[in-house]
Amino acid sequence: MPGEYRRHLFPHDHPRLAEIRGLDPYAYGELARRPGTFTGGLVANWTPLYRNEFRGVTENGVLREGLHPLTPAEPGEEAPVAAMVAAARDLLAALDDEGRARIGHPVDAVEWQTWANPEFLQFDTGLRLDLQPEPVREKALALVRASLSPEGYHLARAMMLINGFLGEVVGLETILNEFSYNLALYGTPDLRAPWGWQLYGHHCALNCLVVEGRMALSPVFLGAEPDEIDAGPHAGLRDVFADRVELGLRLMAALPAEQRRQAVVYERMVDPAMPEGRVDPGDERHLAGAFQDNRVIPVEGLRVADMPAEAQEHALAIAGTFAGLLPEGPRAARLREVAAHLRETWFCWIGGHRPGDVFYYRLQSPVIVAELDHHCGVFLDYDTPKPFHVHTVLRTPHGNDYGRAWVRQWQARRDQ
Repeated sequence: MPGEYRRHLFPHDHPRLAEIRGLDPYAYGELARRPGTFTGGLVANWTPLYRNEFRGVTENGVLREGLHPLTPAEPGEEAPVAAMVAAARDLLAALDDEGRARIGHPVDAVEWQTWANPEFLQFDTGLRLDLQPEPVREKALALVRASLSPEGYHLARAMMLINGFLGEVVGLETILNEFSYNLALYGTPDLRAPWGWQLYGHHCALNCLVVEGRMALSPVFLGAEPDEIDAGPHAGLRDVFADRVELGLRLMAALPAEQRRQAVVYERMVDPAMPEGRVDPGDERHLAGAFQDNRVIPVEGLRVADMPAEAQEHALAIAGTFAGLLPEGPRAARLREVAAHLRETWFCWIGGHRPGDVFYYRLQSPVIVAELDHHCGVFLDYDTPKPFHVHTVLRTPHGNDYGRAWVRQWQARRDQ
């Protein structure tokens, strides 16, 4: 229901908000590290993980070799590399020497793995956009726009605009705003050699790499609390994840009763049958979020190839919505890859599966992990998941998050 989130606003002087109101992102980042606090616990758990040698998400801890061969893009599947290079060079030209030094990293730098989706700065990688002049911010957005599909760019910008709207609603504009995001570049913009960019902050994190005309766009984290803007210049933006939510419900409705029971691994969002730790304080039910680059995520639920044809179509459509950020050519390549592994693709569900229910689902294969999860309140006051707070996560298992498998193959050929 539009505007439902307003029933859950904290009082303006509530300690949850008042304690951090007016802090700049760096002061808040330091405050968030305090031991014994919710955010301090997240920082303590995440900080050591990013320095682990990158291997990639797997279903059983064993990397499959040869799953991501570096071959030139097929005709019609090329990434818009020339436009991306032009936009990246335009951005670099707008920076001074200090800004160029700060934004740039080697193409295989560990800093790729410092992205996070909370509102507090744990790692200050690249340039903080809300502290940059407007021309720099606009050129940063131009790079993102040049890299994504039109609908993908619209969705990413929607996350940023909703973040700014949330900041206005709760009075935390210095922490939550349209540009409270970091942007970093990796490698040197080039038509063939590997390079990429990273944008991250509250409820929006994108990691994009191109090489030989190919594009890897993962990890991706997109979320919203609330999932609408009901006032101001962007009023009317709402239900930003409606397609992903609706397709999940349609898939479940298309399953025979026995298969539906098999897909549902837990009937409640917080279920007594869950093992300890299955609901994480920060990530709740999703498993492939920030700092989980090497996580082992066993498949669960129901194999997609065993589903009726209609349900299989919905499963592939879910993959299509997550791949929708990609430009047309790389999207076709990605979905061809997903379809080729359909017999190894699994779908699982937690929670209710009627319209209006809150739930979690995961589509998982050797080449994709796509998750959707309804969450509890963070800047709004509710302690059970609500339909208007959504997190979604996309990964490329077996080592090609950040295009890393391709980068390693490029480097090996170069060094021969």
